[in-house]
Amino acid sequence: MRCVIAHFPFDLFAGDVRESMKGVRPEPVSGPSVTIGRRTYPVKQVGEVITRQDRRDFTSGEVVRALTRLGFTCHDTVATPEAAPTPLQTATALLGGGALR
Repeated sequence: MRCVIAHFPFDLFAGDVRESMKGVRPEPVSGPSVTIGRRTYPVKQVGEVITRQDRRDFTSGEVVRALTRLGFTCHDTVATPEAAPTPLQTATALLGGGALR
């Protein structure tokens, strides 16, 4: 499928994208991401691998559109789970949340 990323046309195919990402370790996700196989990659990392361009040359939206058209599942952001409150925080909340004097 022909896709335009950073003003350059690319002929991308889902199988080629999977093959390009094989053996590539996913970076920590902090923004838009895509699931390829059983791994979740940052969209910018995938864009850099498949286009061989610097990440600053394209937007994540361009890569998301291309990957979605190829049938991959893209995610806006990954929600980080909130840390469970410590016992001290729980006790403080139960006692009214006031500071000790």
